[in-house]
Amino acid sequence: MTSRQLAGLIGPTLVALGATEALNIRSFENQIAPVVYLNGTILFVVGLALVRAHNRWAWGWPTLITVTGWVLLLGGLYRMIAPEAPQAHGSPESYAMFAVIVAIGLFLSFKGYGSETARTGVPN
Repeated sequence: MTSRQLAGLIGPTLVALGATEALNIRSFENQIAPVVYLNGTILFVVGLALVRAHNRWAWGWPTLITVTGWVLLLGGLYRMIAPEAPQAHGSPESYAMFAVIVAIGLFLSFKGYGSETARTGVPN
């Protein structure tokens, strides 16, 4: 897959994830360990798939896809190792994190779905 195709997949997913987790933050406070473990396993597999498909460290926006893959992989691994660790609370830090996730998602959505001229400044 190209960076643009992956951005078109990851961008809207991050927007939906950040927005819905912010809206439902209270439901995450009392999660049971098996659910956290399962979530970690899913995040780990998705992160690993991204890293395997797109492990690019060149200067430019596609590196954000690689970084997202590594964050998902390591975040998933942490949830698998420590499923009983406290989960996010409705703190300002949590909402700031969700805002960053949404912002990254919007940026990647723009890169994935924007016109070639809008994305690169160069017409086709």
